[in-house]
Amino acid sequence: MRRALGVLVGLTARAWLATLRLTLLLDPSLDATTTRPWSLAFWHGQQFAILRWRRRRATVALVSLSRDGEIQAAALPRVGMMIERGSSSRGGASGLKAIVRRLRKGLDAAFAVDGPKGPRGVVRSESGSVGAALAARLSGGVVVPMASACSAPHVLTRAWDRFELPLPFSRVVVVLGAPIEPALATPDRLAAAIDAARAAAVAALATPRAPVAVRSTP
Repeated sequence: MRRALGVLVGLTARAWLATLRLTLLLDPSLDATTTRPWSLAFWHGQQFAILRWRRRRATVALVSLSRDGEIQAAALPRVGMMIERGSSSRGGASGLKAIVRRLRKGLDAAFAVDGPKGPRGVVRSESGSVGAALAARLSGGVVVPMASACSAPHVLTRAWDRFELPLPFSRVVVVLGAPIEPALATPDRLAAAIDAARAAAVAALATPRAPVAVRSTP
């Protein structure tokens, strides 16, 4: 039942995402990392709009071993994501090893770094931050902060991550910030970089015809 529900959710999400109008902003320094794997790092709650971006490479995400994870595991492939199963508490080590193997084969990876259950907008050094940086280090890649914003979001205010669901046919902005070498991807620096990407996305919505620079963190 959960797998069937996940397939339905994934197909619905794919049709929904196709209605969204995307603006993509890339930090120019990413050009120097095109041959290296990207370990994409973002906050929970913004991931639906992020999925509108047609990623440069096949991208893998770590999906929880929980019962809800069964739904995600069936849904994400329908929107173009690859998955490995694991979590910070159960199966995390084996899941991370599988992701590193995928990165070494030419894929990218995606990590929500304030999970699995918050606090919202705070890098969890025991899970997402370490996972994103470690995967990048072991695969010869870089950590890439990213964020999104949308012109007409429905915000699930009762959800811990204040999940943002862009309304159909609204505009979304996805920002990829300057790459961070794994050894330098501390929780504070990574959080600042993701917040800077979010600010750039919000600014782009306010001034849609003006170019918006993604500022690197010091």
